[in-house]
Order: sequence, then structure tokens, then C-alpha cells
Amino acid sequence: MPADPTQLKKDREFGLPGIAFCAARVPATERFYFGSSDAKVYAIDLADEKPQAVPLAEDGHTSYVTGAALSGNTLLTGGYDKQLLWWNVESNEIVRREPAHELWIRKIIASPDGRAFVSIADDMRAKVWSAGDGQLVRTLEDHQPLTPHHYPSMLYAVAWSPDGRYLATGDKVGHVAVWDASSFEKVGEVEAPLMYTWDPKQRRHSIGGIRSLAFSHDSKLLAVGGIGTIGNIDHLDGPHRIEVFDWQAKERKLEISNNELKGLVECLAFAPDGTWLAAAGGDHGGFVAFYKVENGESIKAEKAPMHVYEFTFSDDGETLYTIGHGKLATWKLSPA
Repeated sequence: MPADPTQLKKDREFGLPGIAFCAARVPATERFYFGSSDAKVYAIDLADEKPQAVPLAEDGHTSYVTGAALSGNTLLTGGYDKQLLWWNVESNEIVRREPAHELWIRKIIASPDGRAFVSIADDMRAKVWSAGDGQLVRTLEDHQPLTPHHYPSMLYAVAWSPDGRYLATGDKVGHVAVWDASSFEKVGEVEAPLMYTWDPKQRRHSIGGIRSLAFSHDSKLLAVGGIGTIGNIDHLDGPHRIEVFDWQAKERKLEISNNELKGLVECLAFAPDGTWLAAAGGDHGGFVAFYKVENGESIKAEKAPMHVYEFTFSDDGETLYTIGHGKLATWKLSPA
């Protein structure tokens, strides 16, 4: 039975230690690895009778774990300690440590073929690593270290196209660079400046930025997620915002601004057939939302029981797994 987002309904909910900033699911299972605000990496299997989060090792990261990606038996994690850790998931042991970035690591993804990982960090660099031997393959640099108001910027978002041809990276001020994943040459860029809010009156501070990116399955469209203009910079009091681009033509095809479900769009995914776009994130609470790619019309939107930092679909597409602030929740996208 194909996934049907009109049938979206929360199914199960599990408590987690701390804030889960990132997660990686083992294909064809309900086993997850996730990184937490308590500096630990955990495993949890929802197929167990009573699922429990189990830490992998006590000598891992020393700060927030904000990136996790899986390739075969190798799990790669990264965090605010600027380190990348390679784990053997059969033994749950750390097999390699790498002082990979100069500033906080924000996210890690694996290539569709599992041969490479990409890490991004606030040193404004994206680094490509061999999944096989852990060697650095290439460093990608295009994002400015300072915002237009001369404060440090951040590199929050990265995505690999499903066909493996392209990479995209997105930063705090709304700049997106697109890279050829074979030559690592920059082949495009788009701008989403409304996702960056600067408030010079209350204090010298900015907020927002691009928090998620996703390519359509034919690589023609690039979705960019974040938050719209924020009225109070001390809170995420702004509409969740999505812009969809024909990135090669530098043409904005859609602008979606949802004031009913406020906060950051932390994750995005296109339907395999390109008909809808899934989004999740939050402010103090969370949301899951689906939109028509044709015109941006809302298909279904629900409040989540927590701020969502990461999601993934089951292999058949009928279950959505969301993970975030203290919880993991599953959602059904087809009739019971």
C-alpha cells in the first residue's frame, strides 16, 4: 500500500535521554543510533518488546552529539567537540577518532551509495570522507565566515541528491551552494535571505538560517527549510518556512510560510514520485507537515510531541520516524 500523507497519524512514542539532535536508522529494521545532548551515542531498537536507549561507550564525545550517519557496519558521529568518531556497530566500539573541524560540527550525512560521508561545521567547511578508510577526500569552501553584520556565521545544512550526483550546503544567512559530487566543483547557488533575521534594536544578535535541504529524486528541485522573519529574537516566534527552487535556473518555484506551526524546519524530504514534500521541526513544541509540490498547498499538518531534529521514512514509506527533544515518535501514513 503506497504512503498516503493525508492519513498521517501519530502511532507510538518513546522517551529518550536528553535531546536527540541526530539519528541514523539501520535499513530494513527499526534499530536507530542517535546522538544526544548528554554527549553520548545511543542505540535503540523499536522492535524490542520494551525498547530502551543503550549508550555505546563512555569515552566517546565530550559535548553535544549533533551528527550521525551510517554506512554498512560503520557509524560516523560528530559534535560540538569538533571530533568525528568512527564506530563499528557490530562491536559498538570506536575504531577511529579525527579532530575534523575547527568549530562545532553541525551535521553528517552519508552518500546514497554508502561510499562517503560529509560533515559540515561552523568553520564554514564541508568535508568529504571515505567511508572505507576514513580518509579526507575533499574540503568544500564557499560560505562566508561572517554575517553581513560582522558576526560569526554557521553552516547548518547539507544534503546529497538521491541519485548521488550533487551535494548542497546551506548557511545562516540564507546562502546555498550546490556541488558536483564527482568533481567537487561548485555548479550552482541559490539564496533564501528571508530565513535570516537581524535585530539591531533589542541587542546585537541574529537568528534563523537554513536548517534543512532536500533534492527531489530527479535532482531538478532543491527544497530549503528554515524560519521566516522573527518578531522576538529571544524565541523562535516566526513561521516555519520552505522555499523550493529549480536550482539550475535559479528560479524560486514555491514559497511556503506557515504561521500556525511556528519554528525551524529542521528536516525535509520529497516523495519518491515528487508529488509532496515532508517537513518537520519546531520551536518549544514540534510539528510534522506535508505539502503539495505542485502549488505548496497543505496536505496534512500535525503537532509533534517534541521539537523534531531528524526524521526518516521506513523502507516502504508507510512509517515516519521523528526524533528530537527527549522523544522518538512514529507516524503512520496509510490506513490502519
